[in-house]
Amino acid sequence: MFKDHANIINAISTAGEISGRKKLQKIVYIAKKLSFPFHEKFQFHFYGPYSEELTLRIEELCEMGYLNEVREKKAGYYQYCYSITDAGQDFLSIQEVEMPALEACLLDMNERNARFLELVSTVLYFDTLEKEEVTEKIFTLKSKQKYTPEEIDEAYEYIEQLKTKAKPN
Repeated sequence: MFKDHANIINAISTAGEISGRKKLQKIVYIAKKLSFPFHEKFQFHFYGPYSEELTLRIEELCEMGYLNEVREKKAGYYQYCYSITDAGQDFLSIQEVEMPALEACLLDMNERNARFLELVSTVLYFDTLEKEEVTEKIFTLKSKQKYTPEEIDEAYEYIEQLKTKAKPN
């Protein structure tokens, strides 16, 4: 049980700070699809893959004092920023979390915006389909996002870059 909590704390610690609940969901989902040991179950939701389990774990970790959740007002909405606390660092120091290749992937993903990560995670969610079918699904399910064919190509290229980074040396 605590292993899954430690993996999430480690991810946030590695990233330094993650701004946005949606972004956090997408980062963990993408990392899971890259074969990092995240075990939360995801379903397709309004903004792509979403895990109720992950949401509950984050809430638990905040309540236990291992993560900071800061609510910031942005142009008419609130965004939540997550970072590790000293207690979280202490907890992490007694856990064995071995994911050395995760750092490069996480730092890269954390520099991307949530909209792009939503596209990448959606592509990965439908990774058993042909690219043309995935593109069709994106245009249908994500029509409000107005993704372009070029952005979809960029998402596929980005996934390949992440796969290369995720491979252990």
